[in-house]
Amino acid sequence: MQRNKKTFKGQNIYIGIDVHKKNWQVAVITESGYTERLSTAADAKALFKFLKSHYPDGNYRAVYESGFSGFATHYALSELGVSCVVAHAADIPSSQYELTMKSDRIDAEKLARALRAGLIRGIYVRPKDNLDDRGVLRIRKTIQIQVGGYKTRIKHLLHSNGVELPERFSRSGTHWSRAFIAWLREDVRLLSDTRRSLDLLLLQVETLRANLLEATRRVRALSMTDRYREDCALLMGIPGIGLTVAMTILTEVCDIGRFGNERQFASYLGLVPTSHSSGERVSHGEMTFRGNKHIGPLLVEASWVLIVRDRELGRMYTEYRWRMAGQKAIIKIARKLSNIIFAVLKTRKAYEPYRRDA
Repeated sequence: MQRNKKTFKGQNIYIGIDVHKKNWQVAVITESGYTERLSTAADAKALFKFLKSHYPDGNYRAVYESGFSGFATHYALSELGVSCVVAHAADIPSSQYELTMKSDRIDAEKLARALRAGLIRGIYVRPKDNLDDRGVLRIRKTIQIQVGGYKTRIKHLLHSNGVELPERFSRSGTHWSRAFIAWLREDVRLLSDTRRSLDLLLLQVETLRANLLEATRRVRALSMTDRYREDCALLMGIPGIGLTVAMTILTEVCDIGRFGNERQFASYLGLVPTSHSSGERVSHGEMTFRGNKHIGPLLVEASWVLIVRDRELGRMYTEYRWRMAGQKAIIKIARKLSNIIFAVLKTRKAYEPYRRDA
């Protein structure tokens, strides 16, 4: 007598994955609550083969925490027909037991259980063609930071060796010009008979500056592509926003349509304060830690230019300064700048001077 083939057709199969470099801890929960745990190779095809064998014809729904693997796991599972959610670790509900007895196995089951209960809110998954564009801007920023670090090391080396800057380089704006580099290379003498350490640091600065120039060229070329040209021009029409800031915004945000309103956008940028309420008492704290660390600080810097060039925002900053410290006041201006950016990208209309009723 032929046995009926096992099938899970029409049933959701919930899969929690604790992702690691070489292996995945996986928890599988059916709609009835049956739970199975396993360890598998860090390979989407291997997991899919297991699911097809043990839970044939099911609707596979997976979740894993965002982390070092980025979106690669999401893309791989999606291509195999597995509906996959990438979750922020802070958004996953955890019991006291799960916090104190943390393990990969417990984490995987926690993810699957939360997904089954409908408690998981996934983060935005970027299209593949955005990843390299965003990477170019992030790498440029990294190189820029490294250049600054090596310049500081050179100045510390000069100071620790008793080297004083000539009068012609007394102003900071004259540092790192061709003449300054030539002086460092040809005229500087250290306390030792040799100057190998200075030469090595100079080599690093020159190499990194060349890399930074190349990265800037690539950002400029990227800004002239059909994907970014129009929006980049609109953003650069806002005082304080140059090419690099505009392209950082566009590559980090990717799709302005994913934000329903100005507050959602400002929250993404980290320009919304934390809030605590109990009974009739409501208090607001520092800016939320969940904001995008690549855009938020840039908008604060741009706001210093904005208050000079936009009369109304400059007046508002002055009013804020009567009530709070300058840094808090400029963050409030940055919040208004985020509203301007949101409106410009949403409406695709050029920037106009700020109005209080806007």
